[in-house]
Amino acid sequence: MTRLEIILSCILSLSVVFNIGVFIYARAAIARLLFVSEELGDLNQMVNSFAKHVKAVYELDAFYGDTTLKHLLNHAVSFGEQMETFEFIYSITEEKQEEDDDTDYPDDEEEEEVS
Repeated sequence: MTRLEIILSCILSLSVVFNIGVFIYARAAIARLLFVSEELGDLNQMVNSFAKHVKAVYELDAFYGDTTLKHLLNHAVSFGEQMETFEFIYSITEEKQEEDDDTDYPDDEEEEEVS
């Protein structure tokens, strides 16, 4: 082997190792992003549920007009609105879940045809 062939073989080996490393890192980063996306979606659902619950309690006759509950309701609603700024992140997994739901369960029409 000539010196040029040895140098090119070393560069090729380094390139292959580097590309494999980048691939593994990118896969791990995407997995973390999807995990964060799912968690933010769950957090958004919990905040919305909490705001609905506080609103339902506030509208009860016993608590209607209570300023503490009104401020808590306003805080929960504003927190939910702030969470909407992260919609682009948690919508990633919601779209994927909707696609999975569509493929997992056949439509009613398809079930009737099978019967």
